Amino acid sequence: MSSPTNLFATVPKRSSRAPAAPFLPMSRAEMAALGWDSCDVILVTGDAYIDHPSFGMALVGRLLEAQGFRVGIIAQPDWLSADAFRVLGKPNLYFGVTAGNMDSMVNRYTADRKIRSDDAYTPNGEPNKRPDRTVTVYAQRAREAFPDVPVIIGSIEASLRRIAHYDYWSDKVRRSVLPDSKADMLLFGNAERALVDLTHRLAAGENIKDIRNLRGTAFMAPAGWLPGDDWGVHNSTRVDVPGKVDAHHDPYAMAQEDKSACATDNAQPKEVIKPIRIMSREERLAMAKEKHDKTVVRLPSYETVSIDPVMYAHTSRVFHLESNPGNARAMVQAHGERDVWLNPPPLPLAMDEMDGVYDMNYARAPHPSYGKAKIPAWDMIRFSVNIMRGCFGGCTFCSITEHEGRIIQSRSEPSILREIEHIRDKTKGFTGTISDMGGPTANMYRLACKDKSIEESCRRLSCVYPTICVNLGTDHSKLISLYRKARAIPGIKKVLISSGLRYDLAVRSPEYVKELVTHHVGGLLKIAPEHTEEGTLSKMMKPGIGAYDEFKEMFDRFSLEAGKKQYLIPYFIAAHPGTTDEDMLNLALWLKKNNFKLDQVQTFMPTPMAMATTMYHSRKNPLKKVTADSEIVETAKSGKVRRSHKAFLRYQDPANWPILRETLVKMGRGDLIGNGDKHLVPSWQASEDGGLAAGERKRQTSGAGTLDKFVAAPKRKTERALAPSPFIAPESKVRPSILATIKSKPKAAPAAKAGARRK
Repeated sequence: MSSPTNLFATVPKRSSRAPAAPFLPMSRAEMAALGWDSCDVILVTGDAYIDHPSFGMALVGRLLEAQGFRVGIIAQPDWLSADAFRVLGKPNLYFGVTAGNMDSMVNRYTADRKIRSDDAYTPNGEPNKRPDRTVTVYAQRAREAFPDVPVIIGSIEASLRRIAHYDYWSDKVRRSVLPDSKADMLLFGNAERALVDLTHRLAAGENIKDIRNLRGTAFMAPAGWLPGDDWGVHNSTRVDVPGKVDAHHDPYAMAQEDKSACATDNAQPKEVIKPIRIMSREERLAMAKEKHDKTVVRLPSYETVSIDPVMYAHTSRVFHLESNPGNARAMVQAHGERDVWLNPPPLPLAMDEMDGVYDMNYARAPHPSYGKAKIPAWDMIRFSVNIMRGCFGGCTFCSITEHEGRIIQSRSEPSILREIEHIRDKTKGFTGTISDMGGPTANMYRLACKDKSIEESCRRLSCVYPTICVNLGTDHSKLISLYRKARAIPGIKKVLISSGLRYDLAVRSPEYVKELVTHHVGGLLKIAPEHTEEGTLSKMMKPGIGAYDEFKEMFDRFSLEAGKKQYLIPYFIAAHPGTTDEDMLNLALWLKKNNFKLDQVQTFMPTPMAMATTMYHSRKNPLKKVTADSEIVETAKSGKVRRSHKAFLRYQDPANWPILRETLVKMGRGDLIGNGDKHLVPSWQASEDGGLAAGERKRQTSGAGTLDKFVAAPKRKTERALAPSPFIAPESKVRPSILATIKSKPKAAPAAKAGARRK
């Protein structure tokens, strides 16, 4: 693999380069104003163009602009013909294609496979502005527009679909997006290094089919292709054996045990004498590393994993074991008569490189062509600051690790503080409050392995599960310092932390929890225990509920000391692989015991390449050795069971009482149906066209209650239909909900929320 160089170390002076414009051009008129007759690179995206580093196309475009290239943007084109892909003319180097900040299927569909009514990344939230499987459709149209121009795909949709993967929306294993899109190359992960190197090499005249040694890239190759004669191939079963393991041979046997074998085969092999070479430790290590770096792991083919769930789970396990940039090898997977070749993951950016990426000349606003249209995703992040990327949590339902990696890449304090000043001075509507200062996980800023050599050789899937690794630094002092300096900036009234929080790490630093609770919580703090039951949590790779209790004790204590009324808002997932009806019931009882009445809840959505998705599809657990006889992971797949699991999370909603009653009776837990405080759901429900008389309703909600004691009062002919009335527990026995006293904020766009992965 090519060695990394600093992204901004040597920026070539290109005579064709024009001064940086407020926005990258989206039309021929804008190109003409810049004096351009053509673009070097045209980026096609499924999102509206917002020139801000939180949006991939802006970041990529500005990065290439800083390298001297002329970059144009085609945002949300009409994909029904190739005409929209010709609006900026023919690019000199390539088309760069992405679905946008989210996988298009997650963006367009709910966990129930119903199409969403809005799109957070589109002006005015309009739906249907991008096709299903956007990367594939856009790449094909770009190829149709200019057949001789290379097409390069990237960002999260391409990244998570780089090998054969289970697709929830079609309920089958699909091929890698590479052969379907007909793209020349796929860039996966945060691929700034590969992007810059690739673009310069294409500009120097190299053919894209000859560029095969860039980390973080994938491409189609002839079957059995290897970079050189000195390369070797390891079958994936040598990394992790998927089936029956043959018994070890008797080391004392002088011949084979098979007596039917011929005498020649049974004979003791002739001794081969080789000279002994004494090598130094350094020589041995160098030789081993060279051999490792020139070995490719062959995964089971698409044809195999598409019909064999055990081999699919095995492939998923091997894929994740080969994800550490420090020790990952190249991988290859056959698709018919060709191979999908994946080079090792990209090396993380150093702090000065991260600063360079985020310090570029962004306009920090949507493109003017959108006028006064509201773009929900922009409204959500316009006053927030991204301080890091990556996550070492390894939650199985989350796709961050597969895309951004486990190694945390952080910006420097000065770079972050400069961006806060830019928000203060340049962003319209700023009133003094930074809405968030975080990333995939708010409190992983500058946390890393204590020893670089250990980090490079580690093959753990999580640094914090089942326990926090002894080699992981958990010192939050640098983050505390950043918080204090951020809120001390003149004109900054408040700095809130809205990103997901890893509370099992936070409790390691009580000083951090105190700083957070005292200064950076706006009344409510969202955290994500995800579940209470150990069986489910083990499939999520999440800590036990005891860690939540420990954090809550600190949160309440420091809130009291600060003289503030603040509350934790826990998030949970329904129908996650490994979750039984009993698990969801126990979670519902925990919620009732703690007086939580959740408003917005999430049903598990299998996203491509996530390990929980592997469990959902294969019913096997890739966190452990996978065999035909290994652990079975039971998963809620039918719509009715998934709805009942979700209903448990909102046990207080009258709309959920019928399905909960049915489920509880089926489970043999009819004792939880009734109108007392010991019951989960009431034994009655007002009909849509009537209700109970006031006196009868009062008697029902204050009596002991049985399954057949109460019957709805007949509707009076003169009275108007009453709205269904929820069950209300006696005030003397159940405290009012803490959430009932808090004004709820407007709901965020569902697609934007689905894209954010909680920690």
